[in-house]
Amino acid sequence: MSVRHLISISDLTDEDLRDIVRRGAEFAAGAQAESLRNAIVGVYFRRTSTRTRTAFTSGALRLGARTVTFGPDDLQLNTGETTEDTGRVLSGMLDLLVARTADATEEMRTWAAGGRMSVVNAMSAEEHPTQGLTDLTTLQHHFGRIDGLRVLYVGEGNNSAAALALALSRFPGTELELRTPPGYGLAPEILATAVEQAGRSGSKVSELHSMDDRPSGFDAVYTTRWQTTGTSKPTADWHEVFTPFQVTGALWERNPGAAFLHDLPAHRGEEVTAEVLDGPHSIAFTQATHKLHSAMAVLEWCWADRP
Repeated sequence: MSVRHLISISDLTDEDLRDIVRRGAEFAAGAQAESLRNAIVGVYFRRTSTRTRTAFTSGALRLGARTVTFGPDDLQLNTGETTEDTGRVLSGMLDLLVARTADATEEMRTWAAGGRMSVVNAMSAEEHPTQGLTDLTTLQHHFGRIDGLRVLYVGEGNNSAAALALALSRFPGTELELRTPPGYGLAPEILATAVEQAGRSGSKVSELHSMDDRPSGFDAVYTTRWQTTGTSKPTADWHEVFTPFQVTGALWERNPGAAFLHDLPAHRGEEVTAEVLDGPHSIAFTQATHKLHSAMAVLEWCWADRP
């Protein structure tokens, strides 16, 4: 039996990546399926979630699956059971496990080692791959393409930025420019992988640490909240460091046709002004809806070729 996992964007081939995005766009356009009929999907969220948990739960139900949900205090991991034993037990009872931990990705790989249960990373400390797939689905649905798009990411190089860089860099002709506060960029290994992939695909990834020149000519501008779930800032003056990276309406003077994306939740007046988030260029709440469509595509991809 072939078991597929989505623990990192890097687990996907280029064909897999395009197939999931294409299928997500089909679900966004109204496609329906019961491709997970009789599957049992576990939904384990150790950290808070509005969009991702709802998307995967409702997406599994829409595809014909049944769900078992676990909160942060429900598993015997809290009483000292090992990660290995937990994975072995769950793998004997579930077909798929969707998990958000905000902890090390390696924990999910341990759960996946059981061999029978597909594991989906709904956010770890290092990467938020299902958010990256949602972002690509949103771009595909809005622009009708991904190849050749120029995307400006403004804010911390967090797990959402990591997934976006690892995903977008594999589409020919794209450009991802990250504007991150000094000391808060992408993890060096993530940036290096994205740049290497961009070299192979004919795209471009770069990271700068200033907004002084007011970047221009982008198709999409993306930001995320300054306080990422499950993390804290290492320096007391971090808010002052982040302030120049607020996305305001002035940015559209140099990017008049750009769409605005945000992975939500948003804090108006911090990473973005209300003028932008609630304005005519914003597709952030459409992007949130596409989390459902992308989740359905991920679940279907994981379940493919299963009896």
